[in-house]
Amino acid sequence: MDIIILIVAILVSLVPSLLLYKWIQKKEKDEKYKKIYKSAFVKGIIAIFPIILTSLIFNIIGRISGLKNLNPLLYQLYYKFIVLAFAEELVKFIMFKNVLKKNKYEYSWYNLTILIVMVGLGFECIENVTFSFGSGIIEMFIKGISLGHAGYGFIMGWFYGKMQKTGKKIYGLFSFLIPWFLHGLYDFGLSKELLELNDNFAAISISLELVCLICVFLIIRFVRKRKDSEIYTEVCAIKP
Repeated sequence: MDIIILIVAILVSLVPSLLLYKWIQKKEKDEKYKKIYKSAFVKGIIAIFPIILTSLIFNIIGRISGLKNLNPLLYQLYYKFIVLAFAEELVKFIMFKNVLKKNKYEYSWYNLTILIVMVGLGFECIENVTFSFGSGIIEMFIKGISLGHAGYGFIMGWFYGKMQKTGKKIYGLFSFLIPWFLHGLYDFGLSKELLELNDNFAAISISLELVCLICVFLIIRFVRKRKDSEIYTEVCAIKP
């Protein structure tokens, strides 16, 4: 019975990510970019390994600092924002840049945004599989449809594309800081130490689940409406 629950949990967590991936690929008419999107998706899956290593390094630093014994809540703040969120967003961004480096084409604002979304979807799949062990079906279904990493990827990609389009470096800063902050805040909102102070803090993570779900609809709208806006489909003036 436990095996059946695990299989169902994995399926309900994977199906939304895979459906969105396939739908975006179907909407792309240029075979060249389809291959690049596929490469970004695979990079997102592979990202699990450098993320584990990066998180381990940050975790060791945190433990050496003695912060956990000094202030458990402050340590959770460090752990959620740095060991988890920062490591994951940093490695995903590096994987995205690696795809660009290996595929030196001209990219539009749209292409850059979707590339990071694809990295997020790839990592989403492998992370959800690992989370399915010991988690319930409903929990994984909610995690599956909210598509957090795809949402963070959309925010990161949109601002990164805006930076390339406008040449304003401030948007490059936003492209990392905003998804990192939202990701870290979501994880921190689930901290046992924080919920022990007041279980109403759980509303933070619930609200951010809704934000990620809204981002999924924004991704769908972005893909469907891209042809109606030249600003998103024109080649960026600044090369990535």
